[in-house]
Amino acid sequence: MLNVFTPYRVCPLGAHVDHQLGQVTGFAIDRGVRLEFEITNNGEFEVCSKNYPGVVKFNVCEEYEREMTWGDFLKAAIIALSRKYDIKNGIKGVVEGSLPVGGLSSSSAVILTYLNALCIANHIHLTENEMINNAMWAEKNYIGVNVGRLDQSCEVYCKKDSLLYLDTLDNSNEIIPINKKMKPFEIMIVFSGRERQLAGSAYNIRVDECKAAAYALQAYAEMDYKEFSTAVLRKIPIGIYKEYRTKLPENWRKRADHFFGEKLRVTEGIKAWKEGNLDKFGQLMFESGRSSIELYETGSSNLKDLQDIFENTDGIYGGRFSGAGFNGSSIALVDPQKEDIIKENVYKKYISKYPELNEKIKIIFVNTADGMELNYD
Repeated sequence: MLNVFTPYRVCPLGAHVDHQLGQVTGFAIDRGVRLEFEITNNGEFEVCSKNYPGVVKFNVCEEYEREMTWGDFLKAAIIALSRKYDIKNGIKGVVEGSLPVGGLSSSSAVILTYLNALCIANHIHLTENEMINNAMWAEKNYIGVNVGRLDQSCEVYCKKDSLLYLDTLDNSNEIIPINKKMKPFEIMIVFSGRERQLAGSAYNIRVDECKAAAYALQAYAEMDYKEFSTAVLRKIPIGIYKEYRTKLPENWRKRADHFFGEKLRVTEGIKAWKEGNLDKFGQLMFESGRSSIELYETGSSNLKDLQDIFENTDGIYGGRFSGAGFNGSSIALVDPQKEDIIKENVYKKYISKYPELNEKIKIIFVNTADGMELNYD
């Protein structure tokens, strides 16, 4: 029996900007998606999930239809690879995600897991960048979410005990080890008790609002511009943004304000990380979370309340909700010596507001991890 594993990711700084070719940061964590499988030589696929009911069963020669179920992610991976490679062998196995769905890039992780297994089964050798590009194509063109490169890149490039800095404009990246002077920390993940469905959320609307802001700013400044689909805020000089931002409709202006504010926070955060200043890095995470709520205008009510709780809990260096903010999880960097009291305080404060989620909220402490291994030997 073969097995492949893809870690989940968290993004401390650089939220909601990768689809605008912004700069981002991330950790891979020691939880993720695992697939145990054997190879079939007749093109048959048969996969069951330990997280969701049902069995996905089909042949590679069949014409696929979107069913809006968890099986669509396997089909997305097959179609992405089939653009260039001949997929003859199938897989039979069991897939499992080790944490609840919501904000930890589970969709990206499961697609990467399937891609890796398909490569092993069909003797396909992808580079890290090719793996990322295929996963992005699958999620954009089959699943229907206008994702950037953050999730896939974190889950492939990250290294244990290090922060990934990624510039999605040119895909340059830097692995920045923990400074020896930095205080110890753990990553706390609080699952709010409510899962989210990203493709059915307002995520794509936010992406379009950012693009609309970029398109309008180019027009106001009489810059050369092409199709709306190519407009991104990263291509807007900050001077142009400052001069014309007040001309934008309020929603578009707020999205632009978040983008340029997050750009500065990433820059300051990288400096703080390299200096080993965890307090400063954490404060920037809190500011990022507030900007997501007030300027990007996302975050479900329970995630907004978790933000308030994080900001007023001793031992939490910094925190914010993870992912797009439409239910799911929040993440925080915390003092390991105060883990128990932090968990108790967060749980009590949250349940006082959402007693109906008493049995569903989960508070988990994890550590940084390496990205996925491309197991082709």
